[in-house]
Amino acid sequence: MEKNVLKIGELAARSGLTVRALHHYDDIGLLKPSARAESGYRLYNRDDVARLHKIQALRKFGMSLADIATFLASSDAPFADVVSQQIAALDKQIEQASTLRGQLSRLQQQMEGDSAPELEDWLGALEHMKLYEEYFTPEELRRLPFWQQDARRNARWRAMTAELQALMARGVSTDSVEATTLAQRWMEALEQDTGANLEFAIRMNAMLVQQKHAGEQSPISDKVKQYIYLGEAFRARKMALYARYLNEAEMQTLRAGMNQSSAASTQLYLDLQRQMENGVAPEDPTSQALARAWQRMINEHTGGSPELQAKIDLAHDNEPDLLKGTWVKPATVAYIRQAVAACGND
Repeated sequence: MEKNVLKIGELAARSGLTVRALHHYDDIGLLKPSARAESGYRLYNRDDVARLHKIQALRKFGMSLADIATFLASSDAPFADVVSQQIAALDKQIEQASTLRGQLSRLQQQMEGDSAPELEDWLGALEHMKLYEEYFTPEELRRLPFWQQDARRNARWRAMTAELQALMARGVSTDSVEATTLAQRWMEALEQDTGANLEFAIRMNAMLVQQKHAGEQSPISDKVKQYIYLGEAFRARKMALYARYLNEAEMQTLRAGMNQSSAASTQLYLDLQRQMENGVAPEDPTSQALARAWQRMINEHTGGSPELQAKIDLAHDNEPDLLKGTWVKPATVAYIRQAVAACGND
């Protein structure tokens, strides 16, 4: 008997198919054995086994046996592509399994120490998972603290939300010490739980604006009044710090400039930050173009006053709390200053 051949029973055992299935493949001409033993047994060699692998791979893609026969009948059938597709399909299955495992782990953590979840608990968890997965890739979710279940963090957000609701119920002014202190804590926690990633924060905001809710973990309620209250209190906190360096006229100019802040200015900041993170020099032409746009924006916000800009820079240098909870990084501020200064040397 020829070496390196398999009888039909051996091939069935090794491939996971039944002998009956191999008989059927032979009958329809899809996989004919290359030889037969004197006793009549079908014998399969390396080429036959390779063809069987192709057949099984194509079956996993949902192809019918007739379509597989047509595909394999082509002399130039690109099976290397089929193998690549099979690898990609396996990678996708692994990714989906990993995602499912993470979801189940989070559900398990939610259930630990509590009574059995009610229907609404399960639905809320599913909605929460689906919502985040619409806005973030699996790799990004691994870097997003909000996605990870953490009992202490959840308790902290519940406590701050209750504190916010109590302040509003009492009619406490947004510029009070209580309100501004809470707003500062809230924004710093939000910055931390988005991984200090401004792009993540922007997507979180878009997610919450476009959806009615994002589950219990979401720090910002869909009640617009709460959002506005926090925003006003956080701004009041910042303005109180700026007031240590600016006179009343300058404060009015700054307030007007802050009202002009837009998504475009945020995007400009992100573009400059990417330049820095990618190791691009502040003197690079692209960085210079962005720096000029940045300076034009600053001039609009400060009325073009170099004196006011110098005082604002001094405040930022002396008051680290001004940048806390804003996703603005000191390293990026330094890079922008260098790029703007280089523009002046053109």
